[in-house]
Amino acid sequence: MHDGCGLVLFPPTPSCFFCLPTVTVFLSTLTPKFYFALTVTSSFISGLIFVFEWWHFRKYGTSFIEQVSVSHLRPLIGGVENSPPAPAAFSAGENEANRQNMPECKMWRNPLNLFRGAEYSRYMWVTGKEPLTYYDMNLSAQDHQNFFTCDTDALRPSDTVMQKAWRERNPQARIKAAYQALELNNDCATAYVLLAEEEATTIVDAERYFKQALKAGEMIYRKSQNCHSQSPQHEAQLRRDTNVLVYVKRRLAMCARKLGRIRESVKMMRDLMKEFPLLSMLNIHENLLEALLELQAYADVQAVLAKYDDISLPKSAAICYTAALLKARAVSERFSPETAFKRGLSTAEINAVEAIHRAVEFNPHVPKYLLEMKSLVLPPEHILKRGDSEAVAYAFFHLQHWKRIEGALHLLHCTWEGTFRMIPYPLEKGHLFYPYPSCTETADRELLPTFHEVSVYPQKELPFFIHFTAGLCSFSAMLALLTHQFPELMVVFAKAVSMVSVISILTMFPTPLSFKNQRHCFPYSRCLLCFITV
Repeated sequence: MHDGCGLVLFPPTPSCFFCLPTVTVFLSTLTPKFYFALTVTSSFISGLIFVFEWWHFRKYGTSFIEQVSVSHLRPLIGGVENSPPAPAAFSAGENEANRQNMPECKMWRNPLNLFRGAEYSRYMWVTGKEPLTYYDMNLSAQDHQNFFTCDTDALRPSDTVMQKAWRERNPQARIKAAYQALELNNDCATAYVLLAEEEATTIVDAERYFKQALKAGEMIYRKSQNCHSQSPQHEAQLRRDTNVLVYVKRRLAMCARKLGRIRESVKMMRDLMKEFPLLSMLNIHENLLEALLELQAYADVQAVLAKYDDISLPKSAAICYTAALLKARAVSERFSPETAFKRGLSTAEINAVEAIHRAVEFNPHVPKYLLEMKSLVLPPEHILKRGDSEAVAYAFFHLQHWKRIEGALHLLHCTWEGTFRMIPYPLEKGHLFYPYPSCTETADRELLPTFHEVSVYPQKELPFFIHFTAGLCSFSAMLALLTHQFPELMVVFAKAVSMVSVISILTMFPTPLSFKNQRHCFPYSRCLLCFITV
C-alpha cells in the first residue's frame, strides 16, 4: 500500500495490536499480595532445591542436576562422554603392561582386619552402629567361598554344609550350619574358623576355636599332600586346604598379638612366611611390620622394608608410611622449623621430608588421621589402596607407633602439606607414583559406614548448581522481604520490569511498519513504545 509521499505502509498483524495492551491490563490488576506470594514461593522452592543439592553432594560427591544432565540429557543431544584413562596405584618404575592390566579400583583384603564376633559385634552392641557395610561383608563372603571351598566338597557332607554356610547372609544361620558340620565331622576345620570369627565374643574364645581349627587343618593338609598328584580335583583340594591352614595360622598369630604375646606372634608370622613364601599376596609382612613396631625392633622393621619396599612390588600405606616413620625417627627429636629455616635442612632431614612426601603422595588421607584432624572408625574388612579406607586401616593400628617416637607427628605436621605443591594436578600426573585414581571416593563410600565422613582427594569445589540455587534462593527471599516492607514501590518496580521484558521480546521480532507523512519506517515495537508513553 502506498501513501501520498510514496512511502510503503506495512499493516501490523492483529495479534501485535492487542499483545501489549492485554499485558498492561493484566499487570495493572495484580496486587502487592500476589507479588509477595510469588517471591516467597520462589524462595521456598529454590531453597528446597538448594538443600537437596547440598545433601546429594555431601553424600555422593556429585551434583544431582549435573548428574542427571550428563546421564540423560547429553546422550539425547549427541554428546559423548570422555572416559578418563585408568590410573594405577604403583610406583612409576613398574612395567606399563602390569599397570594396564591392573583394575583401577581393586579391593584388597585388609591384612589387619578385626574379628567379627569379638570386635565388630561388640562395637555394635555398645554404640548401636553397624561398623561394616553390606558391600564389605559381601566381598568377605566371596573371599570365604574362594578360600574355603573347592569342587570336591560335594564328596564330604560336612564340607557341603559349610559350602552353603559361607553363602548365608544371616550370621545366626551361618553359626548353626557350622555346628551341623561339626556334628557330621568333628575335624571340619572351616567350621571352627567360622565359629572363631563370628561366634566367639572374646579374643581368648577365638584363639581356642582357631587352635582346634589348626589341629584339624594340619591333619587334612597332610592327607591332601599325599594324594594331590592323583587328579586335578585333588590339586584343587590341596590348594583349599593350604588356604585354610595359612588363614588359621595367621589369625592365631594375630590373636597372640592382641593378647600381648608379641614375640610369639612375630615368630609365628616369620615361620608362616618361610613355610609359604609364594603367598606374599596375602600381605602377611604388614602384620609382621606392625608387631615389630610394637616391639620397637626398628632394625628388624628396616630389614622387612628392604625386602618388600621394592620397585617391582605393589605399594601400600603401611610400607610407605613405615619407611617415612623410620627416617623421621632419626631427626624428629631435634627438628625445629625455625632452626631448619635459618640453617637449611640437613641430609637426614631432607631424606625424612622426602619420605613423608612420598608417603603422602601415595595416600594423602593418612596424615589427617595421624594428626587427629579427623576421627577414626573401625577399619573395614576390605580396603582400597590409596583410598580413605586404607588410611583408616593404617592409622587405626599405627597411630600409637607414631606417637611413641618423639617429634615424629610434629615433623609430619610441618611437612606433609608441601607434597601438594609438587603435584598440582594429581589426577593427571604424579611425581613418584602414577596419577591418583579418580574412583576412590565412590569405592570408599561403599566400604566405610555411613556415619563416617569420607575423606575426598583432591578436594572438590562446590558444583555450579549449588551456587546457583543458593543465589536464587537468597535473591527471591530478599525480594519477598522488600515486597513485604515496601509493597507499593515493589509493585511499580515489578510492573516496570515486566513491561521492559515484554518490549525486549517484541524487539527481538520486529514488524516493519510505516506511517503516513513520515520519512522513515520504524519497527512496530518502537511505535508501541511511543504508544505506551502516550
